[in-house]
Amino acid sequence: MTALSGTALGMLMALAEPYRRARVISFLDPFSDKLGDGWQVVQSQLALGTGGVFGVGLGASRARWSFLPNAHTDFIFAIIGEETGFAGGVIVLVLFAWLTVVGIAISYRAPDRFGRMLAAGLVAWLSLQALINIGGVVGALPVTGMPLPFVSYGGSALLTVMGAAGILVNIARQGEPRARRR
Repeated sequence: MTALSGTALGMLMALAEPYRRARVISFLDPFSDKLGDGWQVVQSQLALGTGGVFGVGLGASRARWSFLPNAHTDFIFAIIGEETGFAGGVIVLVLFAWLTVVGIAISYRAPDRFGRMLAAGLVAWLSLQALINIGGVVGALPVTGMPLPFVSYGGSALLTVMGAAGILVNIARQGEPRARRR
């Protein structure tokens, strides 16, 4: 019941203001306003499609120079997909999946409850941020302006992500496998 109420309230708030309504409509069908609100998603999908299987080559992206706004920040995955193709995009996804699995293992092996909860929270944050960014770039989720962890250009976002990675490394160094604790 709470989820239903929250969804209804969220939809009401999204449709209440014209700029929010336009963003929701452009998410549902970005090609309906491909010169306006749907421009970034359409251009990111074109960049991803241009990459093909193995890409156009590192540094050979055309979208980042003229068509795709914020190509170095929020839409860096589209440039990766254009330059390295489907293969490079899959490698990025595998690396984020690997980070998630390793982070869960670190959480499991943490020496105390606080370490377990902290590691799990940090891994959830990094994984969901990557999922939301990539989902926005491919058009599966609304564009939120969330950077891709470890990849997007930016000082404060990169600094906080690197701090989170440092905390995860610290928790991993303090933890030991459960078999050796007995």
